Amino acid sequence: MTKHTVAMLGTGKMGEVVLAGLLRSGWPADRVLVTARRPARGAELTEKYGVAVVTNAEAVERAGILTIATKPQDAGTLLDQVGPSLPSGKLVVSLCAGLPTGFFAARLPEGTPVIRVMTNTPALVDQAMTAISAGAHATEEHLAVAEAMFTPLGSTVRVPESQQDAVTALSGSGPAYFYLLVEAMIDAGVLLGLPRQVAHELIVQTALGSATMLRDSGEHPVKLREAVTSPAGTTISAIRELEKHGVRAAMLSALEAARDRAREIAAQAM
Repeated sequence: MTKHTVAMLGTGKMGEVVLAGLLRSGWPADRVLVTARRPARGAELTEKYGVAVVTNAEAVERAGILTIATKPQDAGTLLDQVGPSLPSGKLVVSLCAGLPTGFFAARLPEGTPVIRVMTNTPALVDQAMTAISAGAHATEEHLAVAEAMFTPLGSTVRVPESQQDAVTALSGSGPAYFYLLVEAMIDAGVLLGLPRQVAHELIVQTALGSATMLRDSGEHPVKLREAVTSPAGTTISAIRELEKHGVRAAMLSALEAARDRAREIAAQAM
């Protein structure tokens, strides 16, 4: 597939994650443009990645794909700036959590194709999980272009846009849940008498091995858990305590809260 010129409008943390991933995957640096509010930030991106820093107007003129990576609350202002000059045939890819494609359609020329994307920070190590949804005017070809951008960063899945808030809660925010769990387990290892670095190594490798088994074995997580849980053993004693403290219920509530916050962000932006 031809490497389109991609402009990253608003290269904050997630924008930089995607930018770095694109370049790592072989996307030519001369086909990647970035915008930045602060000159110092622009100079930093140029020095680090060798990409050109341009104005929003230049990005609209030169790029075939405009990737919107601003904070959701800033997206409306940006679209008001670029919308009037945007040719309707250019593809817009949104990384803005919570914002539906209709938000963009209402501020861009009629017929502008929009793809909504939710990825996550493991894109930094090419292990992202990215969900892609088509807006009203996006075609199969547009979806294929988005997949070409994000597949090298990890795995991609197409979902109806109605499921994107759930995706945001589950995999978009998901790395933070795992880091919190690992942090707690390392602290527990220290409490049990292990040096912190040893506890860290034990838990990180255990997490990596467990994730690999989940991915490669095809087994349901219940079955894999039961294989570790022998009668009257250490594991079932630990699981009893987790259930007693409502860990499963807490996770359900946490993901509902994340989904609801995504909806609130969208409502505030609209």
